[in-house]
Amino acid sequence: MAPLIGIEIGGTKLQLVVGDGSGKILERKRRTVDKTKGAAGIREQIQAALADFTHEQKPRAIGVGFGGPVDWRNGKICKSHQIEGWSEFDLAGWLQKLSGVPVIVDNDANVAALGEALHGAAFGFNPMFYVTLGSGVGGGLILDQKTYHGASPGEAEIGHLRLDRHGTTLESRCSGWAIDVRIREIGKREPQTILGRMLGPAPGGEAKHLSAALAQGDPSARKILFELAEDLSFGLSHATHLFHPEIIVIGGGLAHLGEPLRAAVENSLPNFLMEAFAPGPKVRLAALLEDAVPVGALALAHFFCS
Repeated sequence: MAPLIGIEIGGTKLQLVVGDGSGKILERKRRTVDKTKGAAGIREQIQAALADFTHEQKPRAIGVGFGGPVDWRNGKICKSHQIEGWSEFDLAGWLQKLSGVPVIVDNDANVAALGEALHGAAFGFNPMFYVTLGSGVGGGLILDQKTYHGASPGEAEIGHLRLDRHGTTLESRCSGWAIDVRIREIGKREPQTILGRMLGPAPGGEAKHLSAALAQGDPSARKILFELAEDLSFGLSHATHLFHPEIIVIGGGLAHLGEPLRAAVENSLPNFLMEAFAPGPKVRLAALLEDAVPVGALALAHFFCS
């Protein structure tokens, strides 16, 4: 049987994989995105990699997880907040012309959620809710092994959920860049702390030091983790009250904090739930991690041609 192709298009990375309907990745090409070249540069990378993949055998279908708002019904990009040149682009139509096979496109958080539901940490649970903590905060709801989209243009955009009446969003508190800002503030205020001493002169990527600082028992790192878990749990309590997932899966770059983050969210979430819903859904870390979107994209392609 002809293989499937899964594509992940993010703000910093591009992945193309060849795989099958079971979610198994057989071959992979990973590229770093050059933001200065915009969407046109990414399309050049996709075209070159796709030509290599399809040289010997034509795929059955292509699934794509795109890092931004997508009209999943027709595969057009609504807007890209990170890379210029994607707005209103017909990604599905362009890929179909290149490959000559069916193409389905969805938001990357939805696609990652599907991957985790079918082949990852949420296998066997229904429904499941996925939250990704990366450069932004995204979400996905999988019900009966299908993505729940809601009425157009609705999605499970938990990152834009308001935490107060002043407009504070979950993304402004729990994204990677939000944690970077908080760590930089600690570095200026308390440069002699373990976390403060880890910081370099150039700003950016400070969140990568949080895990090591936690392992060394740094109080400022524990404070950041507590605040992150509490804010995230408050946001997830709304998803729990509305959708009652059996399981919540945490993915994205901050999921690399591992068990300390998972346990903190699991302990904090019941504080925001109705007593009747206690203890709430299970909380797990993503099992697929960097492969969540590619594996989910393969699942999209498989469903599309089944």
